[in-house]
Amino acid sequence: MTAFPNPAGQRPPFIATVPGFPRIGAHRELKKAIEAYWRDPSLAPELANTAATLIDRRLRRATTTGLDSVPVGTFSYYDQMLDVAAMVGALPARVDGIADYPEEQVAESGGLLPPWLDRYFAAARGAEGIPPLEMTKWFDTNYHHLVPELDAARPFAADPSFLVSQVRGARRNHVPARPVLIGPVTFLALSKAAPGSPGEPLDRLPELVDVYLGILDALAAEGVEWVQLDEPALNTDRLPADRGAEASRQWRRLVAHAHGLGLRVLAQTYFTGGQRAVDVLAGTGVDAIGVDYVAGDAPDLSALPESTLIVAGVVDGRNVWRTDCARALATLAGVARTHPVAVSTSCSLLHVPHSLAAEPSLANEPELRARLAFGEEKIIEVVSLARALHHPDGQRIRRNGFLAEAEAAANGDRAEEQGNERERGARAPEHRVPRRKGGVHDRSPFPLRRKAQERALDLPPLPTSTIGSFPQTPEVRAARAAYARGESSARAYEAAMIREIVNVIGEQERLGLDVLVHGEPERNDMVQYFAEQLDGFHCTSNAWVQSYGTRCVRPPILHGDVSRPAPMTVRWFRAAQDMTERPVKGMLTGPVTMLAWSFVRDDQPLADTAHQVALAIRAECEDLEAAGAQVIQVDEAAIRELLPLRPEDRDEYAEWSVEAFRTATGGLADSTQLHTHMCYSDFGSILDLIRDMDADVTTIEAARAGFELVDAIAASDFDLPLGPGVWDIHSPRVPGVDEVTERIDHAARTLGPDRVWVVPDCGLKTRGWPETRASLDALVKAARKVRASL
Repeated sequence: MTAFPNPAGQRPPFIATVPGFPRIGAHRELKKAIEAYWRDPSLAPELANTAATLIDRRLRRATTTGLDSVPVGTFSYYDQMLDVAAMVGALPARVDGIADYPEEQVAESGGLLPPWLDRYFAAARGAEGIPPLEMTKWFDTNYHHLVPELDAARPFAADPSFLVSQVRGARRNHVPARPVLIGPVTFLALSKAAPGSPGEPLDRLPELVDVYLGILDALAAEGVEWVQLDEPALNTDRLPADRGAEASRQWRRLVAHAHGLGLRVLAQTYFTGGQRAVDVLAGTGVDAIGVDYVAGDAPDLSALPESTLIVAGVVDGRNVWRTDCARALATLAGVARTHPVAVSTSCSLLHVPHSLAAEPSLANEPELRARLAFGEEKIIEVVSLARALHHPDGQRIRRNGFLAEAEAAANGDRAEEQGNERERGARAPEHRVPRRKGGVHDRSPFPLRRKAQERALDLPPLPTSTIGSFPQTPEVRAARAAYARGESSARAYEAAMIREIVNVIGEQERLGLDVLVHGEPERNDMVQYFAEQLDGFHCTSNAWVQSYGTRCVRPPILHGDVSRPAPMTVRWFRAAQDMTERPVKGMLTGPVTMLAWSFVRDDQPLADTAHQVALAIRAECEDLEAAGAQVIQVDEAAIRELLPLRPEDRDEYAEWSVEAFRTATGGLADSTQLHTHMCYSDFGSILDLIRDMDADVTTIEAARAGFELVDAIAASDFDLPLGPGVWDIHSPRVPGVDEVTERIDHAARTLGPDRVWVVPDCGLKTRGWPETRASLDALVKAARKVRASL
């Protein structure tokens, strides 16, 4: 094994880096190119050109800004977990029949159109007769990843060509490239066994490491010096305690092989303090460990050799506030006393917008803008801190008018601004309402509520509904955009929205749904819509962040105290309910989801901020009820997402998140039916929390996950009504009546028909009307078929 000595006190092999970059493009260029390719495969050359341009622009910018080790391979057409599945031959067998991309076009693209591209997209989105892979949240973020299905009968096989093509491009441009891929432990820990396949994915770790050794061979042949393997699972219970020793053994194999090739290895962790990862990696000979110093307690590094480089994530990669440079430098100095240090963001910049320069909405908010750092600005902070750490006189750099100073004075104004925010907050009405443990919850026990709701609603068994949104047509989007630009009047805008509500109500009545929705044509996003109407939020116009695949969002910035100046949804509900005799749901977003899908102020506990939002939502619930709403849905799609990764922190989170939901909904009458919706998460781990939320009906994603959750819930003591989604709306597939009937019948037999609602997996905003009509028609027909058999 080749040694790479670098004792503490000497200059490290690199001093400034980040784990990864945004990849969708500052103006969503990749999204547009991919979706154009899905519509017309002849546009493949344009897709390759867009990818090449984005990769080249990103890498050039990184080097000119001052990073001296640049991650390469964090670009993806859909998701990095899916990239690795393709790279190790683990795409599901059901896509095998899709042809490889033609060799000549692969060559023309420089390898940026890999041969497996169409199989890859089919696995991600589904195709005719091909269900897509399950999708779930990436740890505790709002990014979603695909869940590979591993068949023990299908051996792994290395195909690193897509990664190698990116490395070659970077090397040609003299970029200090550090190839990146998800590490073998994390890949297996986040995968699932294919149906009928024995064992667990982690059983195959030695086999997968064999394939990773071949990938290392290919990367070494390209002349790179460093390789980054992302292993966030090492810090969580995704890696069971009894698997730690085997993970250490396999990592020793990886590192020894890399050293034999002249490669150094960075094990990158993030999202929690890195103690568990340090313990697993301590005896492996790994050359560097990336540690998230923002999300958790600093790990004890004494078990690591003094030559181990610590890539210290002291700049927050998940939130948008400027770094407290004095605190960051103190952390860096402490680590530098025992180990060489490079400065980094806490995680990939995938989770934040590209650049403040691309965000015009902040031009009139100079005080707020001065407190913010998006992706580009965070890189500058990293470089500034690295130079300050390794040059005691404290160098400063200026890039694009943004000054990043590695000294305490750089943060004095920010502390004063936060103090002013807190002073203003003390005057807000919501701040004068004390938090009540358990929430402000005045409703009767569920059995009494159920009787009151049965009398009020008189619904059939297996009632049908949807989650909220309906397809947003080009006409709807155009009308909303024109109003936002000031090109149409409020009267014209409202008339356009009412026309669409009339259409949506009519469609639902023709289809025969039991509980209707107004379709949400006025909403651009389920969080942003409310943030635009609540005090304390700033909504951006171009600060895009990838949520999954080509789905992008603009998380609002929650920078002050939250209050509701006026009703937000009542007029749209009234318009819809006036058009039908059937009940129409009032549709709201819950307080925890508002926090999870925003960039939230960091100067007070999340629980306090959640309480403020909950009181605003409570007032809206009461106004909807007064307007005649008999069913109100308060979506908490992200309740699982914010669950802390460390088990010891979960009880506190469960207490305040439940408290916030119960505060938001506790003023409703017993006869008003309260729904909540959750999507794309591991619900089995939060059943107690969902029960404590005490909603009358909980709807969840289930179709994409193969309805496995229904069996798990039946085996638990969760006994409230449930709507397991029977149609995967994130796939363009239209389900058949027999397919949906089988799912409804399974749910009715497993849970009991009196507990089951029939709904899609999620909202329908991203779908087109033809597939929506066909799919909902299948849903209603299947529900009636099972209902008749009861």
